[in-house]
Amino acid sequence: MSDAAPRLKSLVEQLLGAPLPVRVRAWDGSQAGPPGAPTLVVRNRRAVRRLLWKPGELGLARAWVAGDLDIEGDLYAALDLMAGFVWERGEDARTLAQALRDPDVRAAVRGLFALAGPPIPPAPPREEVRRPRRGLHTKHSDKRAISHHYDVGNDFYELVLGPSMVYSCAYWPAPESDGGTLETAQRDKLELVSRKLALKPGLRLLDVGCGWGSMAIHAAREHGVSVVGITLSQEQAAYARKRVAGEGLTDRVEIRVQDYRDVTDGPYDAISSIGMAEHVGSQRYLEYAENLFQLLKPGGRLLNHQIARRPQRDESTYDIDEFIDAYVFPDGELAPVGTTVTQLERAGFEVRDVESIREHYALTLRRWVANLEADWPRAVRLTSPGRARVWRLYMAASALAFEHNSIGVNQVLAVKTPESGRSGLPLRSRTWN
Repeated sequence: MSDAAPRLKSLVEQLLGAPLPVRVRAWDGSQAGPPGAPTLVVRNRRAVRRLLWKPGELGLARAWVAGDLDIEGDLYAALDLMAGFVWERGEDARTLAQALRDPDVRAAVRGLFALAGPPIPPAPPREEVRRPRRGLHTKHSDKRAISHHYDVGNDFYELVLGPSMVYSCAYWPAPESDGGTLETAQRDKLELVSRKLALKPGLRLLDVGCGWGSMAIHAAREHGVSVVGITLSQEQAAYARKRVAGEGLTDRVEIRVQDYRDVTDGPYDAISSIGMAEHVGSQRYLEYAENLFQLLKPGGRLLNHQIARRPQRDESTYDIDEFIDAYVFPDGELAPVGTTVTQLERAGFEVRDVESIREHYALTLRRWVANLEADWPRAVRLTSPGRARVWRLYMAASALAFEHNSIGVNQVLAVKTPESGRSGLPLRSRTWN
């Protein structure tokens, strides 16, 4: 008898107290749920065991990465529906301990265990990071975390990011226009950063977290500056150096594998930090800001481009996202933009401008997902099925988070204003040069 999907749907609804908003297809071919809705494909009983042994986001993530769960139909629509159902009702609103006080819920859990098969916890997928939580944001742990995220193959990143090889929010034209290519939008972002920093020939730029060298190359080629780019990723550095040589810029661009805490050859006229500060961590953020402040000349500018989360009423309850921490950015932390501004000011900076470009990141992520999906078999060959699935889920879910204002991204322009008080910025805001 093929009835796994109706049973699973009924038990989950009983457990979480609401109608399941997606359709379910189980390993026995049975289906249940609203017709026309995106379909959650439960490929085997192991998927149910993963959720029982690790309820909530991490259990779902493990089942997804392992291929035990899949989605047919509109991925974004399915994630939107599931976010409202599972996370809000299951993990946040009702903890498992609270739910199990209800006899009906206990009965539903027993039913799920009966459906799941042998009561053996499945091993996590090999793509999951396993490491002790002690020693957070030491130089060693940061290097290991960066390697996990970035050293997965330059060919894979070329597939996802496109020719620009920029792994941060692009800068798009007005939504009502015809749009543009991802490469053009990324070039416009690099130019925006360059204008905010007032780059010109003869200046010296430090690019912190230089990635594959795109900002360093743009600044040297288009604005004639000398650039030092630093990264903790060996693969990024090798790729960036090759690009620099191909552009004939080895006399103006140096790429180093170096921690920001080890840079001692200041002063610099300007510093760009694009999509790097999320790796620093709250415990180290003031140290990060103070280090950059010391590396700048008086009057020098910092452009800090950073993802931000919404502030919580009680900040002590903030927890790092389990899926992101285990599979994407180990030890990564997001802070509210106000916290970032405060820390930069505590370090001595004068913050002169904060520009939110939240919607731009949603557009960027949707382009990256499209690139990944368009060449899916090759993406799997370049990494692994699990790693490709991690990136697809992470980028699609992140696009929705930006669209719904759950997270944002901001460019903070700060100046090491000298004692004279002359910042060197124009009187009219957003006139950068």
